Amino acid sequence: MAKRKILSGRSASTSPFQASVGALTTTIAVSVPVFLVGGLAVQIGDELDFSPAGLGLAVSAYFGASALASLPAGYLVERFGATRVSRAGIILSVASLLGVAAFANTLWSLILILALGAGANAMGQLASNTALSRHVPPRRQGLSFGIKQAAIPVATLLSGAAVPVVALTLGWRWAFVFMAGLAAGALLLVPDERETAAKRAKSTAKRATGALIVIGVGATLASGSANALGTFLVDSAVARGISPGPAGLSLTLGSAVCVTSRVLGGWLADRWPDRSITMISGLLLAGALGLGLLAAPGSLPLVAGVVLGFGFGWAWPGLMNFAVVRLHPQAPAAATSITQTGVYAGGCLGPLGLGTLATTTSYPTMWVVAAIAMLGAAVAMLAGSHLLRRHAGS
Repeated sequence: MAKRKILSGRSASTSPFQASVGALTTTIAVSVPVFLVGGLAVQIGDELDFSPAGLGLAVSAYFGASALASLPAGYLVERFGATRVSRAGIILSVASLLGVAAFANTLWSLILILALGAGANAMGQLASNTALSRHVPPRRQGLSFGIKQAAIPVATLLSGAAVPVVALTLGWRWAFVFMAGLAAGALLLVPDERETAAKRAKSTAKRATGALIVIGVGATLASGSANALGTFLVDSAVARGISPGPAGLSLTLGSAVCVTSRVLGGWLADRWPDRSITMISGLLLAGALGLGLLAAPGSLPLVAGVVLGFGFGWAWPGLMNFAVVRLHPQAPAAATSITQTGVYAGGCLGPLGLGTLATTTSYPTMWVVAAIAMLGAAVAMLAGSHLLRRHAGS
């Protein structure tokens, strides 16, 4: 048993189910602050007196800080282990939620508290990647990463539910307190990791850094384009003469398709593990087609564009993490910190750049540019896939 434990690199005390549940709940807990701000934007904006542009600035600052924290967070996970960093990330997220509830009195104080808590997102995401890589058998890791990434839409749903349940009855600040309590509960579900720091220090392997940077660039382009959907869809649809109701429902449909695609993509990756990045390119091509359809008038192009653009064009993060971890099992946090930086950078730069483009030109022009960027992301992913395969064969 001891020999098998050493060979597998997984702790005998942690089951794949425990690792998966811990990764899922940790991901929800560390990502919920920014989505809760988005869900309560009307109530917060009324009290703190900021416009949708202010909301966009706060969200961009959060993802920008997450990008800066990603590489240091990867080092912390490799140095101190997934358990400690997961718990630290959850605690930091809880502190951020309580900080917003108690001290956010202006837009700038809200941005500062969110940015300080953004490190929790990077820490929790990378620690969860490491826990899955070490405790879930390789033949099931694709599905586990798909389920873990489906936690992001779940965080969005929880944030939306907080509006009628808490914010409209007790006030938006109590919604943050309530969500902080739920996030703290995730501490109980983080599995213990019995791997020693000495063992982790010996677990060094050559990383395909060039390939990871290329994939990270693709992730930046794809993330920036996909994030524009959630930010600008309703406003752009209304500008084209479509009522907010159908626009909102189409985004809900796209979110449901996205959750299904993330889980199904992970399941397929377990069957064809060598084609994970290729699958990502296919999803991005479908997403680019969807973004291009949003430039056309009418309800049918809107629905088809959102389903393709959001449902498929934003379904790839789990596949990306799986592919990177599979080739870097000895340093999963350090490897995925590079590609995750690209995801966060896209979340920061995409809405800012595309929003400015829409303001100076038009929404149809913005959607066409977003579609071109997603096509570029598909090309970058294919190039990164080639480099990864060459690294694996060396």
